[in-house]
Amino acid sequence: MQTFEQNLDCHNDKHQLFSSPNSELISTPMNTSPVCGKKVDLDFNGGSMTSDAGVLILSEIERNCGIIKSLSSCIDDTRRTYSIDHSTEEILAQRVYQISCGYEDANDSDSLRKDPAIKMAVGHLPIQGDDLASQPTISRLENRITDSELEKMKDVFMDHFIASYDEEPEVIVLDFDDTHHVVHGHQQMALFNSYYHETCYMPLHVYEGMSGNFITAILRPGKRSSGKETVGYLKSIVERIRTHWENTIIVFRGDGHFSSPEVFDYIATQENMYSITGLTSNNKLLNQAQTTINSAKKLYDHRQAKVKLYHSFYYQAGSWSHARKVVVKVEMSDYGLNVRFISTDMVYAKTKALYEMIYCGRGSMELRIKDHKTYTKSDRTSCHSFKANQFRLFLHSAAYVLLHALRTQLLKGTELANATLDTLRLKLLKIGARVVEMKTKIKIHLPTAYPLKRLLKKCLDILKYLYQSNSHPVSPVLLC
Repeated sequence: MQTFEQNLDCHNDKHQLFSSPNSELISTPMNTSPVCGKKVDLDFNGGSMTSDAGVLILSEIERNCGIIKSLSSCIDDTRRTYSIDHSTEEILAQRVYQISCGYEDANDSDSLRKDPAIKMAVGHLPIQGDDLASQPTISRLENRITDSELEKMKDVFMDHFIASYDEEPEVIVLDFDDTHHVVHGHQQMALFNSYYHETCYMPLHVYEGMSGNFITAILRPGKRSSGKETVGYLKSIVERIRTHWENTIIVFRGDGHFSSPEVFDYIATQENMYSITGLTSNNKLLNQAQTTINSAKKLYDHRQAKVKLYHSFYYQAGSWSHARKVVVKVEMSDYGLNVRFISTDMVYAKTKALYEMIYCGRGSMELRIKDHKTYTKSDRTSCHSFKANQFRLFLHSAAYVLLHALRTQLLKGTELANATLDTLRLKLLKIGARVVEMKTKIKIHLPTAYPLKRLLKKCLDILKYLYQSNSHPVSPVLLC
């Protein structure tokens, strides 16, 4: 008896379906098993339909926060005017919306340039409007970006972060962390990383720790940043924040490899700025914590249940210019002994609160990087040029900004308020619809069986209210 795979191979050899051109495949009838005795035929002749009708919500969010428009203003269009079919803003919008909907590769543009919903999101009529940009047009844009334009874009993300507050915040937390982007090819400045055993980039991500708002993402070679390099990034961010917020308390937060003397010395020179970082264990730290470790072991032997103890002391590494407060967490359980250290200059804060409420809060940073890297596919840094790959990282960052605004603003208080970006995409963006363009209006027929009708209507009602309440496009405060 033949296996399923053998039957499938025979079928493919006989009909050569997978080697046919697209035009033939579209007209080739397909079948599934009969339903209630009736034959089932499938084809690609549905016409003006889309599988991403929810992208129109993102286009409405963009009208409010203007992140794509601001990024496009950073790019000098050096093309010949008479040869231009697609403006820079249209190309950026098309690319960001496609990324948001799960099409991370520029090659997808060759098919999606005709998608009626994405055409409408960019500002084209769905049927009569010109098709959007193709992959070669997008690739040419990616590869003509300059260093000065990338620097302007970095400032755009900073300005949008600052504009997301309607007044000066009392405290903000700068979460620093990096991740690795595996590369395959000859990308500029990609390095072999012995920790990951891969040739990769190591982009630095920075988010505001309490709100999750995006601040910046900086593409870097495949190695950990030095203390001097980290200070350069931190100084740039802090100086731009201080031009708007003079009194805000800034807390720098990162894991152990950000515990560098250069970072600590810089923060010590700043007003209303503090730090809390992980600290790699060593014999001196373990000796200081030995009493706490012994107490945890005794308590565990007595209770036969998990024990968690905290203790603090002052410690100065040889490269540090001054001593810092160190908090040790000692856990004893069935899995054995677990000892962790953090260091901080917030000397008056309580030990347990420092670890559990302040430092452990950086765990959400991992989720934000997951949203950015895994769900917007921002690790597709496959261009040869390092500058083109940084530009791609910014495009994926713009998609994150729009999706994050959708989750935190429009979906606040709903069942999707804490959903991953992938869940938002599946439930709110990937909506099949039939698009009908008439003389005076456009009708979008959504599925009658769509399960989130009320939620979709709520999002559109909020956007409609914002437009009716403001004679001009609303401030980024409302949606970014």
